[in-house]
Amino acid sequence: MDIADIASREYIEVDVDERLGKVRSIFERENPKGIIVTDEDGYVGVITQKQLVQSHVGDQTKAGAMTEHAPKVERNADVRETARVLVEGGIKVAPVFEGGELWGAITEDAILEAVLHNLDALTVAQIYTADVVSIGEDGQVGQAINLLRENGISRLPVIDDAGQLSGMVTRHDIVDVVVRDIDKSTVGERAGDNDRLLDLPIYDIMSSPVATTTVDASVETAVKRMLDNDYSGLVVTPAEDDTLVAGMITKTDVLRALTFTEEDHMDVQITNIKLLDTISREDVRVGIEEVTDKYQAMQVQHAHVRFHEHKEKLRGTPLIQCQIRLRTNKGQMAGSGEGYGAETAFNVALDKLQRNVLEHKSVESDEEHRGQVLRKLGEL
Repeated sequence: MDIADIASREYIEVDVDERLGKVRSIFERENPKGIIVTDEDGYVGVITQKQLVQSHVGDQTKAGAMTEHAPKVERNADVRETARVLVEGGIKVAPVFEGGELWGAITEDAILEAVLHNLDALTVAQIYTADVVSIGEDGQVGQAINLLRENGISRLPVIDDAGQLSGMVTRHDIVDVVVRDIDKSTVGERAGDNDRLLDLPIYDIMSSPVATTTVDASVETAVKRMLDNDYSGLVVTPAEDDTLVAGMITKTDVLRALTFTEEDHMDVQITNIKLLDTISREDVRVGIEEVTDKYQAMQVQHAHVRFHEHKEKLRGTPLIQCQIRLRTNKGQMAGSGEGYGAETAFNVALDKLQRNVLEHKSVESDEEHRGQVLRKLGEL
């Protein structure tokens, strides 16, 4: 399937010289997946809500200062490859070109709607993310913003004192509160209002009840609920208890599943691939395979490596966070780490992954040995 029939000519476009204040109001009013930025020569890039939340740039700044590159997609591109472009670019919308000219845009929602009925063969358990960043009910907006930035995510489950799911706070929730507060404030009061906003309890802005799905649900059912309600993700709970958090499934997780291949070597997907400096995709794949080969009983079905850039730099090299997640026949394995430059960050994360893999192997070996001993005792 290609995207010729699902790409849209309807998209929001702004000029590079447009004020960010107007761009923010567009996101608040229309909640698009992204905005296409152009100049007199044509396409320049995109602006996402994620960028605006993570930035302290003022409303008078021009849109060009916040524009991020998004790979161009040809109108006859394959859906699988287009999904990979969106995931690896960390974007939800990409420009579509035909004959060298900007023709339209393709969004993650358009792709998911097109493949929806093909997702009934997958279960949530096969693709969801088990490691979830959360926040307590007594957490503050400032803390939530930092967690969203540091982890490059868009939502945080809220957990009560008993460890149960209480609510959800998203990047959009925070934007809503900030914009509403700014509309009521005057210029002279803005600084004090910002401080008050950062101290606002998460409990006051979170959404509740939380949209959930279970580990045994079909991906088709989960995606349909996301599309029908304009959710970017759902909290995953055990089938027997919808108050506990088992993980999270997002539209990006589903797009990533669409790119799984049956190749001779491990399928590795990299988010924010543009951050790779002295390391290549092949280096990443080989490094992970060398670790997983130490545990022969574990077969890796898919590997996802995510890079996230912090503002801190050392002699011009940015601090990078790397997260490695493996989907295997032994469950999900993960490792994360930070370092200056993508290669250093990847090596730190790979070392943590190796320790986790070997620990799991050791535990499994101990359990097998214990079982053998018990069986022998039972024969006495």
